Amino acid sequence: MARTKIKLVPLIDAEQFRDCLYIDESLKLRDFLSQCPALSTSAIDASTMEQELGQLIITVADAPPDSPLYRPPGLVITQEVATNNKQSPNPKPAPPIAESKLIASNPETLTTPPDDEFPSAISEKDAVRLAYAQEIDTAASFLRTGLSVLVVCEKLVVEHLWREMAQRANLNPIELTVPDEDEASLMPRSLRQRQLATLKTLINTLKQGDILVIPHLDLLAGGSDTNLSTESRELIELIYKQSDRLMLAFADRSQDIPEVLAARFAVRLLISGVSRIVTYPNGEEKSIGKALVTADEVAHFQDFDPEGLYKNIAGMNPIRLRHAIKYAVQEVAGTEKVPVTRLYQAIRAFKAQTSINFEVPNVSFADIGGYDEVKAELGKALQLMTGSYNLPNEQLRRELIPRGFIFHGPPGTGKTLFAKAIANQLNATIQVVSGPEVTDMYVGESERKVRELFAEARRNAPAVLVFDEFDSIATKRSGRDDGGSRAGNALVAQILTEMDGFRPDVPMLVIGTTNRLDIIDEALLRPSRFKAIAINRPDTQARRVIAQVHAQHFGINVSTELLEVIATETEGMSGDDIRSLFRDACVSLYCEEPPRPADARRFGELVGLLRKASIERNASAAERRTSAFEGVRPGERVRPIVPMILLTQSPNPDSNKPIE
Repeated sequence: MARTKIKLVPLIDAEQFRDCLYIDESLKLRDFLSQCPALSTSAIDASTMEQELGQLIITVADAPPDSPLYRPPGLVITQEVATNNKQSPNPKPAPPIAESKLIASNPETLTTPPDDEFPSAISEKDAVRLAYAQEIDTAASFLRTGLSVLVVCEKLVVEHLWREMAQRANLNPIELTVPDEDEASLMPRSLRQRQLATLKTLINTLKQGDILVIPHLDLLAGGSDTNLSTESRELIELIYKQSDRLMLAFADRSQDIPEVLAARFAVRLLISGVSRIVTYPNGEEKSIGKALVTADEVAHFQDFDPEGLYKNIAGMNPIRLRHAIKYAVQEVAGTEKVPVTRLYQAIRAFKAQTSINFEVPNVSFADIGGYDEVKAELGKALQLMTGSYNLPNEQLRRELIPRGFIFHGPPGTGKTLFAKAIANQLNATIQVVSGPEVTDMYVGESERKVRELFAEARRNAPAVLVFDEFDSIATKRSGRDDGGSRAGNALVAQILTEMDGFRPDVPMLVIGTTNRLDIIDEALLRPSRFKAIAINRPDTQARRVIAQVHAQHFGINVSTELLEVIATETEGMSGDDIRSLFRDACVSLYCEEPPRPADARRFGELVGLLRKASIERNASAAERRTSAFEGVRPGERVRPIVPMILLTQSPNPDSNKPIE
């Protein structure tokens, strides 16, 4: 629904009028004008007077010299107000809005609760103002000096950010909205075309002290430099033609913006997640767990730890944070105090429910048999991430935290299981992505998918992002200039960019699993990016523990002696092979008529079937390799049967000599 536009001429000081305008957007226009009187440049009907300020687009203007002004319905202009407006060099201040409203909404009067107390209430607007106070001040400082700013952030916080930035910069914001379609028009126009027409009008009418706000620049002119739409070209031409106009624009990190368009803005700011500490307008600092959680919400949980909360909400924006807290409180409403772990579990469930790709894992390290050395190495990394070690300072801890792991080893050894166990240990959500799912036939789409995956993981932090079959998207970069090689190189470069852009205070891990570590690009194998951990086939002791874990899982009673025999006879098998033994034994015991007992004889049969299948696979592979030489006479020269692609490539890229 389009918001009503009105232009007001204040009867009090214009700067003070602008300040009051953003104090409480839930006020009705009638109540606001009774405290801050103003005339309008066009007639206002009674229904508009009953609308809230947030439903209106209000422009503050000077009195036009040759145009009439209109008194809003019901507004009483006293002689005192008229005299102050016309004669006094220091106009009388407007009557103050209710004190409770000021304390809740105005950043200048937002009070800091005592150290041992939590706020009684916190709105979404105030949450954004507190969490992003430093970023808002930074943007406002650039705007005050006449520099246009492009802010990259999540859509949820845009509405609150631009109003606060414009107010702190003492500028009059002119928002680019979506105009209604003109019914008299012969040709219907698209949303972008209507916005561009409105933008052209607004940018040409900007005056000193005005700032043009574009809340969704990415939707208006998204895309890459190599594939600019007609609207994007028109927008670029328009904003460069008016390069002296002050603008504040917003874009989502997951969306592409042409670099030529982004270069129009003198400053680019990235706002994501939340910081551990928030700063109040009076300069006092407080942990975010105390600033953005109310006293009533804390009362539902035992041993609430504001510092411990941070690692569970670090990647969320303030509005999603408030939604998660409300969801957690709703989950335990009507009960007595519950352990604070219930709060963390509810937050994890909320993040998983708001993202279709993430899940809450239930696999623990106890569910993975053997591999004690791997568990110990991963345990050190997890303790660093959770702050369990007593280090000299926080900066050192951040430098020691690993960014990611590459689990490499034969198929079926539990690489993905380890990733899920890590996520469970971190109380994190997890997303498992198959490498081929990322690749796309269109140029730039694969890189966009990678950016979206990392952005979604940061929003759901603490999170574990797993790339299964990592070698399919992270192979060594090639010097060839063909399209396929360029696409692969660009994909690896995008992964490197995302890994280097990690925020140390956002608990997030990236894990790749592969059977081919030898073809992974060397830049990704740097210790500061991915640490390679080998997960090989289990030894005898590990196979014994794996067999015991699966016996308990499938409800099969196995003696110690039989476990020892199974561990010995499964030499060279993976954990997945051992699991298949107990799965098949469970089927025989419960699903066949008559039931077959899960005894030594049955396990012997199952082990024999596994070995037979392995031999047949190997024999089949050998037959395929030798089939090219069948029917060849002695002394005859043989051309092996190889894939056609190999026949078209030279072993030396610099040579065009065909393969013989």
